[in-house]
Amino acid sequence: MRRDISEDELSRMAERMDAMVPELQSLMEVFYRDSTIHHRTKGIGMLSKEDAYFLGAVGPTACASDVQNDARTLGYGAYNELSFKPVVSTNGDSLDRTVVRTKELFPSADLIREVIEKMPSGEIEVKVKGNPDGKFFSQVEQPRGECIHYMKGNGKRNLVRERVRTPTFTNIPPLVKMLEGVELADVPVVVLSIDPCIGCCER
Repeated sequence: MRRDISEDELSRMAERMDAMVPELQSLMEVFYRDSTIHHRTKGIGMLSKEDAYFLGAVGPTACASDVQNDARTLGYGAYNELSFKPVVSTNGDSLDRTVVRTKELFPSADLIREVIEKMPSGEIEVKVKGNPDGKFFSQVEQPRGECIHYMKGNGKRNLVRERVRTPTFTNIPPLVKMLEGVELADVPVVVLSIDPCIGCCER
């Protein structure tokens, strides 16, 4: 963390979670029960478990097809000290991708509460001196799925190499599979079901 968080602010964060979760639950009922949403998304843009796995789907796109591909299960950062279980569904359609994404809000709130309870005291920032010399590789879970960063330095000001694999870019091959045989009017629904970041693809 770049800045410390006071005990008062942690308490206010916990209070906001307690107030927000019931409101989220009420809002999410629209996705769980609304007949129009179900009509436009259920059975549309199918992605089987096998295709999700072999095409490298990540995030809710993978989890909606019963593939538990969530980098947080690797235990990076503080996740090895927190209670976390991916939200998974089995239908692999546009509705399930939407439902998985909405249901993830509630474990996120639980994680925030748990972090507040377990937040240690002490120094919060490691001072960095000089320029990077060596290699660095990281896997982190973003809202759309796993994001990979690779960097290589030689002790000079500019990096020798830097690469990023974003979750939207990774989910393009699964998206192509989802679009096979769908009606033209359903294309925007299927595309939006992976929650695409266009900037990640324009790189």
